[in-house]
Amino acid sequence: MATTIRLARHGAKKHPFYRIVVADRRAPRSGRRLDQIGTYDPSQDPPKVILEEEKLALWLRRGARPSLTVSQLIKRGGFSGLAQRHLDPVQPTLDPAAHAGIPAPDPGEAQT
Repeated sequence: MATTIRLARHGAKKHPFYRIVVADRRAPRSGRRLDQIGTYDPSQDPPKVILEEEKLALWLRRGARPSLTVSQLIKRGGFSGLAQRHLDPVQPTLDPAAHAGIPAPDPGEAQT
């Protein structure tokens, strides 16, 4: 089962409050979750991030991948004790050659 660490929106209209959750990638944004590992409150100044570091490390070891936003929150929150390779989210590529295993052409080379 592919899992992701992402934000689930809660709170009132125009007053967001997010829970940092571990969920199946196919589940809806605020739907079924496997575990809650923290919270994020952007309405405070500065925004407040609370993470349970043990749960975060456990899910990262199990193979859960953080979303781009969550990985930025983790880095900003000072949880750098975790392995850096776990915090880098998978970035989608726009180059179709990367998916086919074909090396991309060098932009400095002339096409013939």
